[in-house]
Amino acid sequence: MALLPYLAIAQATFDPDTVRAGRFDNGKMWTFDIPPVEHFERTYGFKPDKQWWEAVRLSALRFATWCSASFVSADGLVMTNHHCSRDVALKVQRAGENFLANGFYAPKLADERKVPDLFVDQLLKIEDITDQVEKALAGVPESEQATARDKAFAEIREAYKAKPEWKDLTLQIITFYNGGKYSIYGFKRYNDVRLVFIPELDLGFFGGDPDNFTYPRYALDCTFFRVYDEQGKPFRPPYYFKFNIDGVKENEPVFVIGNPGRTNRVTTIANLEFRRDLQLPTTLRMLKNRSLILQEYAKIAPTQAERDSLINEVFSLENSYKAQNGMLRGMQDAYTMTRRKAFQNQFRAAVKNNPKLAPDEKVWADIEALVQEQRKLFPDANCFTPSAMQMGETMMIAMLMADFAETKNPKNKPTIEKFSKPKVMSVEEAILAAYLEETALLLGKNDDFIQKATQLSGANPENWKAIAKGLIEKTKLYDKSFIANFLEKPEAAENEVFFVLAKIASARGKKASDALRAMQGKALALNGKLARLLFEVYGTSIPPDATFSLRINDGVVKSYEYNGTTAPIKTTFYGMYDRYYSFDKKFPWSLPKRWLNPPAELLQSPMNFVTTNDIIGGNSGSPMINRNREAIGLVFDGNIESLPGNFIYDDTKNRAVGVHAGGIIAALRYIYKADRLWKELLEQKK
Repeated sequence: MALLPYLAIAQATFDPDTVRAGRFDNGKMWTFDIPPVEHFERTYGFKPDKQWWEAVRLSALRFATWCSASFVSADGLVMTNHHCSRDVALKVQRAGENFLANGFYAPKLADERKVPDLFVDQLLKIEDITDQVEKALAGVPESEQATARDKAFAEIREAYKAKPEWKDLTLQIITFYNGGKYSIYGFKRYNDVRLVFIPELDLGFFGGDPDNFTYPRYALDCTFFRVYDEQGKPFRPPYYFKFNIDGVKENEPVFVIGNPGRTNRVTTIANLEFRRDLQLPTTLRMLKNRSLILQEYAKIAPTQAERDSLINEVFSLENSYKAQNGMLRGMQDAYTMTRRKAFQNQFRAAVKNNPKLAPDEKVWADIEALVQEQRKLFPDANCFTPSAMQMGETMMIAMLMADFAETKNPKNKPTIEKFSKPKVMSVEEAILAAYLEETALLLGKNDDFIQKATQLSGANPENWKAIAKGLIEKTKLYDKSFIANFLEKPEAAENEVFFVLAKIASARGKKASDALRAMQGKALALNGKLARLLFEVYGTSIPPDATFSLRINDGVVKSYEYNGTTAPIKTTFYGMYDRYYSFDKKFPWSLPKRWLNPPAELLQSPMNFVTTNDIIGGNSGSPMINRNREAIGLVFDGNIESLPGNFIYDDTKNRAVGVHAGGIIAALRYIYKADRLWKELLEQKK
């Protein structure tokens, strides 16, 4: 299998001396601790009052531990994405039902099904605890800061649990600006969450992986649940977002309320270049190669269930690949990186010219020196960390065995005891071959590990498939008696081929990982110092990086240029049917039977739309509202141009993609005949 090459992007010519940082290069993920009232007034002529901010915060929800959601009716109806809820919804699927093929709708309240272990969190209280944390960390050496901070967090949480107004809340301490600011958040957790509606996979995931991170889009990526109170009755929230099916207008402001997962905007050029040069290309190579291996096996898998499972795994790999490849392309873009450098230079100059802050200006040089050390350690740490996905089950078990033989640590013993021959040896062999080739690319083909693998296999150098095959044919690790004997007498494995390799890999991996861990305290302290300087210089005019905590961001409905044409601000169901027929009705552009004779009212209805809102993973399921606190849509994706948003926000082409509120109502009304649901959303008589 040939590994995928990574090509540099053709660059437009520009004068780097004329490039300036953009006003919002660091994004618009504003916190509710310090709402951007003046920014909204200055930009949109709109100054929301305290009740508006409270209503928006209390209408928003965090969906379990991975997505966002919101209340959208007076009777506790909750809206989120199909892709956020697909797996948990299947927990209430009964014998003979197939939610992926047919969807689910509860025509009566009594038909709504409680989903086990599902919860949503509503943010009720916020309090700044920066002074308390800084007091606990004062005088603590850099190497002990992480431990001291964890201890301080635990003590603060316990103290707040004792306060009557915080007693029954789920508490979380949020770190902003890498330690420039700390807040404690108190959530009301709702554990009785019942499924009301979920569309078929064909609609919720229309276009599949090929259409993922693209626009124009045609996906009904929505699901509805309902929260019930302690008495088993529909919960009546104090606030919720009413539906507005005509609210998407070009250049109109849109506000997204959700929980963006993670960004890396408050970082240095040295860190970005490390990710660009080493981390991302290495990860991308592995993701793509594993995806190709699983795709090949999916073609011949013996059962439909196994094929479906493989398809899901492939989607997860391809989704990660697309997202991280988008980041890499952004970092390979000379103009984008020059803009980031322009901000760093501006920021650094502001620190240097401030007598109070000037001594800390060396933080950039200190971080760069640390990154250079991390670069040296990365290859061994990456290649020699036990991982079945990266190196295959056999090599991973051998790594655990090497650790057990050296340390006698019992934690790996149960895993070693349970090991048996991998179910699909063709996949195991292909993963091992890919791993060896990837390792040779990173470490060099003359590396001791690669040389030893070649020697032990008896195969020709750089014939990775033959080397993998030779090692697997010679191994004794699939023999249960050999494993049992090893656990009693580890020295019995001294000549086992994988064990020999694992001893080399384990020693080098531990050495590199230990060195990186030793740097963590220093990295934490330096990054915290950098973030505190940012806070000192810019205050709250620059929002903190995403931390999967509740944020509000602002944008407008806006088109953009792509592929030599112009993207419409919205798509319609007509477009979905065009793709259905254009791709000869084949998955992932296939449609269920009930969708095949649509009424004209559906065809002309809007389906998806785009805005300039600043989103990232975790924002899935976020409501998109107007200034009247009305839900006009539901975030479910970003376009391909949004992927560099991990480290820079640029609204020229960066777009959030949402499901149109009008499209949701049209589908519920004309296809699913879900009268009770769409009337509740539009607050019509039931």
